[in-house]
Amino acid sequence: MEKKTPTFDKVSPELLEAMPYQYVGNDIDVNIETEEFTCLCPWTGLPDYALLLISYVPAKHVIELKSLKMYLQSYRMVGIVHESAVNTITDNIAAAIKPKKLTVEMVFGIRGGIQTTVKREYEGQKSV
Repeated sequence: MEKKTPTFDKVSPELLEAMPYQYVGNDIDVNIETEEFTCLCPWTGLPDYALLLISYVPAKHVIELKSLKMYLQSYRMVGIVHESAVNTITDNIAAAIKPKKLTVEMVFGIRGGIQTTVKREYEGQKSV
């Protein structure tokens, strides 16, 4: 079995793994939070740090947490603007698990006296 690890210089959605949701038909809220998200400012190359909040209602799959951790680490040396980070994470998680609902919110640390919060809500499949 091939070991999947982030390359740290490009976003790696192939690291995300889905697991079957054993209680299909029972809507639950899954909330994931980390203060360890980091990427680079595409203009200065300086690190950006963010609180990342992921909330979703699974349809048939849930995200495997180790794979999510490795996927998020792949952003470490990537120059990306805040809005693109939120949209890319949302799109990649939605593609991996096809949830009923998904919200990705990132609260970026203060830089130049400005704190940025970016949030995207995704509505996926309604029926099982």
